[in-house]
Amino acid sequence: MTQANSTTAKRGAFTRFLDTVEWLGNLLPHPITLFALFAVAIIFLSGLASYLGLSAQDPRPGGEVIEVVSLLNAEGLQRVVTGLVTNFTGFTPLGTVLVALLGVGIAERSGLLSAAMRGLVMNAHPRVVTLAVVFAGVISNTASELGYVVLVPLAAMIFHSLGRHPLAGLAAAFSGVSAGYSANLLIGTVDPLLAGITTKAANLIDPEYYVGPEANWWFMIVSTFLIAAMGTFVTEKIVEPKLGKYNPDEASIDLSDQKVEALTPVEKKGLKGAGLSFLLLGILLALTIVPEWGILRHPETGAVAGSPFLRGIVAFIFITFAIPGYVYGRITKVMRSDRDVIDAMSDSMSTLGMYIVLVFFAAQFVAFFGWTNFGSIFAIKGAQFLQEVGLTGPSVFLLFILMCAFVNLMLGSASAQWAITAPIFVPMLMLIGYAPEVIQAAYRIGDSVTNIITPMMSYFGLILAVAARYKKDVGIGTLIATMLPYSIFFLVGWTILFFIWVFALDMPVGVATPTFYTPS
Repeated sequence: MTQANSTTAKRGAFTRFLDTVEWLGNLLPHPITLFALFAVAIIFLSGLASYLGLSAQDPRPGGEVIEVVSLLNAEGLQRVVTGLVTNFTGFTPLGTVLVALLGVGIAERSGLLSAAMRGLVMNAHPRVVTLAVVFAGVISNTASELGYVVLVPLAAMIFHSLGRHPLAGLAAAFSGVSAGYSANLLIGTVDPLLAGITTKAANLIDPEYYVGPEANWWFMIVSTFLIAAMGTFVTEKIVEPKLGKYNPDEASIDLSDQKVEALTPVEKKGLKGAGLSFLLLGILLALTIVPEWGILRHPETGAVAGSPFLRGIVAFIFITFAIPGYVYGRITKVMRSDRDVIDAMSDSMSTLGMYIVLVFFAAQFVAFFGWTNFGSIFAIKGAQFLQEVGLTGPSVFLLFILMCAFVNLMLGSASAQWAITAPIFVPMLMLIGYAPEVIQAAYRIGDSVTNIITPMMSYFGLILAVAARYKKDVGIGTLIATMLPYSIFFLVGWTILFFIWVFALDMPVGVATPTFYTPS
């Protein structure tokens, strides 16, 4: 076989693989429909499992036999009907995300977030611009999904203006924003969302267990630098050489007038004001938790663990976005009155229509799953299986991460996937001795690394549209092939970091979080 035929065969096999992934993903209904179907299925399956006598022996001391509770009878259907509203309003992630996004909305509407990202990337030295782009992509996750809309197009423009291939800039930013979704220096809007789902799942085993938004903070911080370094390496050593020299004739738009606007003096002044306000907030907050007499320490133990600060950290996310955002808006005259602040918060809420609908059905599924005892029974039987095959050591996390990465190819929403898998795997791994916080950290690796190679990711179409500006014949296969090296490097490197951090160095993944779970 000639080299040309060999290359064609390899490309054909890879294209068929991508086509298969896309075909499988397209078979899945919308996540909202998926949750609705799952909720209905749980009702019918609970009736069948109860009839068949499915049960499991509670392994805890004094534990009794756990049987399936049927929802397919008069009592069960009454519970379904009367709990529909409270399941929704009591779903922990709903309130925490809404509160956090109120503050993010102010910072976004004022222009602070966009200006901060532009300043970080555009002021970087040409030699470190790739590192700055990937790093900015990771940091942008603090403000939900702003990085997709602002940073990815901006990075492509910056690379083009520097005479580099714009798709390399797009890929670098995309890798940071999406594949680095669970790395950050700060706690963002996704952290309380996932922590709420983890808490609900952990409560199937331990009703008093609480997982806070800070559960993976330390691991997120160290992951930020790893992702930035790996993203820079892949961009400059693999992706950019493969793309070669850019030919402007490939563009679908006129690029002659395309330029990146530098920060204006007013924007720079606004950033200084916002930075100063953030610093003052940080000092005030430190005074409430660092000294032994800090008013936000635990009132009984005096420790940070379990303190009002950690349990109320969503409130501080709101404040640390809202106040600097308002200060920036006042200086730049974008926000002149309280009406502008109210409009900013209202706009941020108006973008959550799809999320609220998703949460309604996800909340029903999670509640039904818990009522039926399916979660506890599956967890016990799954834990017993792992013990029987001897898979109770750290190696179990390798399979867990790989499974999450594979599922993410077809179910790209982090909250949707975790709402489905957490009620099964969190209790299961708790029963073999691992803390929910560590389980969540492992999940976030698998969930993040394949975001950039699945057409099921909600912003994949937007990224493809941006890429088409610079290469008119770009397709899904081209974009996935460009991003695949990032996915492979991130999966391997991040997993190695997880095992070193958690099991070799015995470091906590978050603030005062345990590695192992001991039943109370």
